[in-house]
Amino acid sequence: MTNPRTIKTALSGAFPHHFTACMFLAMLAGCSEPTIQKLEGPAQGTTYHISYWSESPVDDKAVKDAVENEFAAIDKLLSNYRPDSTIETFNSIENTDSQEVGGEIVSLVKIAQVVNQASQGCYDLTIKPLFDLWGFKGNALTIPKDSTILATLKQIGMEKLEIVDDTHLRKKQADLKVDLSSIAQGYSVERISKVLEQKGISNYLVEIGGELKTNGYKPGLQPWRIAVERPLPEERTMHKVVTMPKDSPMAVMTSGTYRHYFDDQGRRYSHILDARNGRPVGHNLVSATVLIADPTVADAWSTALLCLGAKDGMAAANMAKIPALFIELQGSELIESRSDALNTLNTLTLH
Repeated sequence: MTNPRTIKTALSGAFPHHFTACMFLAMLAGCSEPTIQKLEGPAQGTTYHISYWSESPVDDKAVKDAVENEFAAIDKLLSNYRPDSTIETFNSIENTDSQEVGGEIVSLVKIAQVVNQASQGCYDLTIKPLFDLWGFKGNALTIPKDSTILATLKQIGMEKLEIVDDTHLRKKQADLKVDLSSIAQGYSVERISKVLEQKGISNYLVEIGGELKTNGYKPGLQPWRIAVERPLPEERTMHKVVTMPKDSPMAVMTSGTYRHYFDDQGRRYSHILDARNGRPVGHNLVSATVLIADPTVADAWSTALLCLGAKDGMAAANMAKIPALFIELQGSELIESRSDALNTLNTLTLH
């Protein structure tokens, strides 16, 4: 379930190394050293990394099995790359009848509607036909004619997608197609986090393709520390370090234009498409990072802010009180700006 329109990045150095701490246990005469357990593997067209530890005994195999089962369930629900998924079944039925899609997808559409309105339509789940038109699905650039873009835009619009009730959606236009990839990885991070919590784990870092969430802390009361990548295509170095809160959950979601793009006859085409005009964005914002507790909401917002660009994105983030870090590329220089909510956020440090 890849999303070439947005790239969520984190350095391999962002993943915590093994830490140990000596903790007194009343049942034992001596010192126990809780160890960070790690799970990793392929998922959703990318990779996942999970780090966790617990003062109480945990069945690590049961955790691994539960995580893999959850990934399989999410894939069956949200993947645009398998025809039997719930969302692709919805897309394939070209009528305007109410269709049952389940509460999970309806909840994602509700979040997307809010972000769509806040971004003045730049962010849109129904952008799939435009994405296919430009050749991004097959990773081969096809520059369409203006007339073709205008014709395809007639298929686009969140206002054409109706929430009937908590489990049903309806297309107001029969050929409407929905692509959840701009919100699905954040949602997946939350779902996997819940799996850990159900297993009694409250100290963890969950990362999928650079989308991540932490809760609690590392052994020895040390905070999780996250690296934000320097947003340049020729580099994979650390740009910022986020020291996460120890007493509350926090997600870090970054969308960037600097990994997935096409160069054609001296012009660069981003995989970020503006749903309002059907074209790749042309501004110089290369990275937008959102830092809030809910990874699903953060995922949608990071995409929307990147779509809007620095000026309009900043206005939207300030209006919605979203903590966001913007990085623009001006010539060869990276210019940072922070939203009002990020400037006043005191639960973490970003340096």
